[in-house]
Amino acid sequence: MIATAPASPSQAHRLWVRLVVLLRGRIRASELWPAVICAGVGAVAGLAAVGTGALAHLFQAVLYGLSASRRLSTIPALPLSRLPILPLGGLILGLATLWWTRRRPGAIVDPVEANALRGGHMSARDSLFVLVQCLFSNGFGASVGLEAAYAQIGGAIASVTGGALNLRRSDLRAFVGAGAGAGIAAAFGAPLTGAFYAFEIIIGSYTTANIAPVVAAALAGALISRLLHANTLAFHATVTDSLTGLHYLLFAALGLVCALMGVGIMRCVGWCEALVSRLPIPRWSRPAIGGVLLAAIAFVQPETLSAGHGAMNLDLAADLGLSTLALLFLAKAGASVIALGFGFRGGLFFASLYLGSLLGRLFIGALYAGGVYVGMDPLAAALVGMGALAVAIIGGPFTMSFLVLETTGDFGLAAATLTASIVASLVVRGTFGYSFSTWRLHLRGETIRSAHDVGWLRTLTAGRMMRTDVATTPAAASLASFRAEYPLGSARRVIALTPEGGYAGIIRVAAAYAEAGEDAPVGSLAILKAQSLKPDMSIKECMSLFDSTASDELAVLDADGRPLGLLSETFATRRYAEELEKARRDLTGGD
Repeated sequence: MIATAPASPSQAHRLWVRLVVLLRGRIRASELWPAVICAGVGAVAGLAAVGTGALAHLFQAVLYGLSASRRLSTIPALPLSRLPILPLGGLILGLATLWWTRRRPGAIVDPVEANALRGGHMSARDSLFVLVQCLFSNGFGASVGLEAAYAQIGGAIASVTGGALNLRRSDLRAFVGAGAGAGIAAAFGAPLTGAFYAFEIIIGSYTTANIAPVVAAALAGALISRLLHANTLAFHATVTDSLTGLHYLLFAALGLVCALMGVGIMRCVGWCEALVSRLPIPRWSRPAIGGVLLAAIAFVQPETLSAGHGAMNLDLAADLGLSTLALLFLAKAGASVIALGFGFRGGLFFASLYLGSLLGRLFIGALYAGGVYVGMDPLAAALVGMGALAVAIIGGPFTMSFLVLETTGDFGLAAATLTASIVASLVVRGTFGYSFSTWRLHLRGETIRSAHDVGWLRTLTAGRMMRTDVATTPAAASLASFRAEYPLGSARRVIALTPEGGYAGIIRVAAAYAEAGEDAPVGSLAILKAQSLKPDMSIKECMSLFDSTASDELAVLDADGRPLGLLSETFATRRYAEELEKARRDLTGGD
């Protein structure tokens, strides 16, 4: 037998290029191939999520001396010898973040921002560092969850895959949503939850074009989680037969309470971050100082350690008094606010679930304490509160309703959760307007309120749309010389220039011929001397200025006041309409 020589690097590269070209063509020609590729992406994202969770638990087991089956938040007490762990983890995290930001000073883009502003483009290296940050934060016991890491790494895997396949903007956004949703599906073993997390939170819409890829990825992620026997949420509650119309009204009231609490928690995170940023301490030391505070809280309430999976399972089954529930709620909420405010990395996904379960128990317990007995199972109130507070903070009413359905198997309870979730969502949107992820972006100076694609608006700037082949004339030139240079019909608008080359206004050619005299300076006819556009102004800002000045064209000036070009209202309106139509086609899946 003659041995075959291995393919050379150039041959391997050519084969890879041919495969990519083939897949690009298949994706554009068929709806099956995106689903197939997303299923593979979902499987990889599921492996990453399961591996990340296992590694974080290994950290906790080694650092806190846990058994393989025990959750950190279930320990009865935090020994004095373990108190330095959280400050030490914060110090390591702070130094690692300092090193990374010196290498890559820009802000790290999460899946929501990527889909809203960047057409689905994410950095693989930045996303891997987010995963490391979340591992350090959760692994050392900070009161944050790993769901941010699951969504980040899943979205990055999908973004890199879609980038290699040269996907169109709308397709890449769907891929990112599918990858992030697969990570969440794997975390909870709940494919519907992962799929609707992608639709509601990462993509921002449901379309016929993205249903198959997203569902395929979520199913693959959840299947990987179940095959590897990862620890997922599972509650046993059967309360369908006992729910009445009065109960649904009470669940709606619980949704209102959850909305108010959710807004309060999100605002507290912002206030804490603002307060910490004013402290005269180095940025890298903030997580270590936060670790000291978290260790102090955990010494009193060890349930606040880590995300709280184990504590929530125990507390749902325990008979706890109102004072105990209230103390647990305040301690967990405070620990989560401090962890995020002092620079630990993670999210409020699972913390909001745990806090919501406590709030639901408090709600029904307060009614019973006041003598109002409504015949409601406290466990039902806890699970509905779990979903409603998560909606208030994270968003996604269907996402959280399906989470309750998939973890309990109770359709009546899922309907009750949807009732409370819709109320919570409406109140938060009407009074606050942000989810936790978009609130953090708002604090950074961004204005997005969801993952809807608004990035194309930012690409339609005055500098990109302007005409650069514009006629100019010295403002001091005489009318005679101007008429000689620009006969009627040769141009409609001419930009007048100062002796230094700066902007001096716009001359209407027809007005120059309507004016009597030959020697008068043409600059005396200039209009819009104080009104102009900047190259980085968005199309909305441009249209607003067109309306306020009642002008058909405006000059675009650089930072030194020199003209770069002209932008007409007609052209700007047409480009805006074209992009709106393109966005509509992407939304509806039409051609």
